Amino acid sequence: MDDNIYVGLDIGTTKIVVMVGTLNDYNKLKIIGIGKSKSLGVHRGVVNNITQTIQSIQSAVLEAEADSSNKIEKVIVGIAGQHIRSLQHSDYITRSNSDQVIDENDLERLVNQVYKLVMLPGEEIIHVLPQEYKVDGQSEIKEPIGMFGGRLEANFHVVVGQVSSIKNIARCIKSAGIDFEGITLEPIASSDAVLSQEEKEAGVALIDIGGGTTDLAIFKDGIIRHTSVIPFGGNIITEDIKEGCSIIEKQAELLKIKFGSAWPGENKDNEIVSIPGLRGRDPKEISLKNLSKIIHARVVEIIEQVFIEIKNYGHEDQKKKLIGGIVLTGGGSQLKHLKQLVEYISGMDTRLGYPSEHLAGNNSIEISSPMYATAVGLVMNSSKSKRKNTNKSSKDYEENDISKTDEESQNIGSVTIFERFTQSLKTFLDNAE
Repeated sequence: MDDNIYVGLDIGTTKIVVMVGTLNDYNKLKIIGIGKSKSLGVHRGVVNNITQTIQSIQSAVLEAEADSSNKIEKVIVGIAGQHIRSLQHSDYITRSNSDQVIDENDLERLVNQVYKLVMLPGEEIIHVLPQEYKVDGQSEIKEPIGMFGGRLEANFHVVVGQVSSIKNIARCIKSAGIDFEGITLEPIASSDAVLSQEEKEAGVALIDIGGGTTDLAIFKDGIIRHTSVIPFGGNIITEDIKEGCSIIEKQAELLKIKFGSAWPGENKDNEIVSIPGLRGRDPKEISLKNLSKIIHARVVEIIEQVFIEIKNYGHEDQKKKLIGGIVLTGGGSQLKHLKQLVEYISGMDTRLGYPSEHLAGNNSIEISSPMYATAVGLVMNSSKSKRKNTNKSSKDYEENDISKTDEESQNIGSVTIFERFTQSLKTFLDNAE
């Protein structure tokens, strides 16, 4: 596989997407291949049938390889699922030589310390994201590199997941014949693809409505502040339609996509859709008014759950106010009138997030659909981590290199941790065989 080829693998509840990208001359992402298959064996973002998942991954990989004419060897994987939780933690290190400026190694030492936190049995830290630093009691420092100080402390946003679920995913990938480059939390990947830096600064909540889960990521002052995974998504709406209208799943899904609306007032009483009956049975007539009532009830529940999480972050506090409002993405965000309903419930400005912001202009229309936001974000993640690694190897960090951007310095810590986590996973898998 060419070094300039970046691959993201999104293992969702409804579909598995493998996306292959490369960078053009302007450092914009050009998607050169895409493979997707129906996701069998994944429920609410968690693998529950290994064999089926391996087959689905293999079929998506083969399609992406044929589409991009490149052999796929390594991928970055998105992880979600109801087992993901996040917590806030603060930690500090004391530097032995306060006459030297704070450098990369100090930040790494601090992050590594957080990594040693004792978790509940069977849990593993996936991400350690620094919020802001304190040097010798001086607070609200975004970038401590290059400063003098003896005591370095920081607040962290720690994302935790179940070891067994992560290992199952890793197992599936390895058995599908591909190497595993690292893992990223799906809402973080989606946010990379659809949010602008201005929005992250102003404060924004990204809601990614997938098939099995709804992921939330909240940013403020350019830093991720809160993440959460809600175990409901588009599939549960389909399930409700299936039960409420007594039809099969395939028909329920088509009804939802073609005629579904989150706002019942939009449909007149006399709007009716006829559905072919099962073998030898009469066709069924379904009122669109009833259909949107079924959808509305469930969507309201999902949005209220998400809004509770936004309140838990502290949105009502003036300092933590999310000026950028809400951005909706993921396949479920394409439901008609959803944007209006979210605005109505939350009272916040809402827009649909398309992953076209960081893509080169000549990509196909299909790719810039909200359903591919996570996959695009994972490909971007892969390009970042590869470039970071090459930069690392080409030159050692200078002691007082202060010119790093905020975003880069945040990512450095998490990448090193990822590397270690990925390494320990690989070792575990090698031993398990």
